[in-house]
Amino acid sequence: MTDPEPDNLETKRDRVLIAILRLGAFLCLAGWSWVHFYWEAPYGVLVWSDATYELAESLGVSWDEYVGTGASDGWVQIWLSRIAWIYIAATVLTLTVRKGAWLQMAGLVLATGMLTILSYAKYVSAQYQLPMFVEHGGQILMPILLVLALTFGARHRATVITAIVAFIMTFAGHGSYALGLWPTPSTFYAMTSVILGVEYEAAQIILRIAGVLDFVICVGILIPATRLASAAYAVVWGFLTAIARPVAGMSWSLYYWGADQYLHEAVLRAPHWTIPLYLFLLWRKTDREEE
Repeated sequence: MTDPEPDNLETKRDRVLIAILRLGAFLCLAGWSWVHFYWEAPYGVLVWSDATYELAESLGVSWDEYVGTGASDGWVQIWLSRIAWIYIAATVLTLTVRKGAWLQMAGLVLATGMLTILSYAKYVSAQYQLPMFVEHGGQILMPILLVLALTFGARHRATVITAIVAFIMTFAGHGSYALGLWPTPSTFYAMTSVILGVEYEAAQIILRIAGVLDFVICVGILIPATRLASAAYAVVWGFLTAIARPVAGMSWSLYYWGADQYLHEAVLRAPHWTIPLYLFLLWRKTDREEE
């Protein structure tokens, strides 16, 4: 009789990989849910455009109904509040969705669509800087990754390729800013200076080096001999860049220590390190089997 132990180990391995993707999707959507409820989601550049109003007008919504009286009774405020609840529902789905739960999976596909719109809004707000949209690739694809892993398997080619695309988008977008191919955001300099205690010139050198390494791992992740090291570096770097926001911004002198302002910035960036972690654990086992 064939020993069933290897199959059991494979099942356990798949569960770990799916758990990592589930964690990434949960944290990402939970972080954005906080933004929608507590702060203001970045849709202003879209909802206050002529094109959007013309669309609303074609649906029979007047200008007064569209903008409201300022008491959160306008068409825009009502729909933005509903979007917040959709994000909450999608966050819950990341914990409850199982293989074959097609309705719940459809909800997560919708979440990817919503994250795409949100990222596009940030892209427009950033004066159409391409890296602004590209670096959100990991967040956009995170719910879809969970759906693919549940549908086809955590080690299926479709799941792995999607994870690689999400990986490259995230670090190529970040690297474009850090390397100065597009104007480096002032927040990059501020976080580097505050956390490391360096001046502008040193912060710029550090960011340029980080930008080069971002592109190095984008290439390295595609090469079998270097993919494991690239994924390992990305786990550490993705986690550090995520927590850099609360580390640099939080203070004992702020209400709630500033957690309400900065903590979600780390939480919603969970895909930046959970996707590389998924790839690292997947390939570490595979590479060992090939030796």
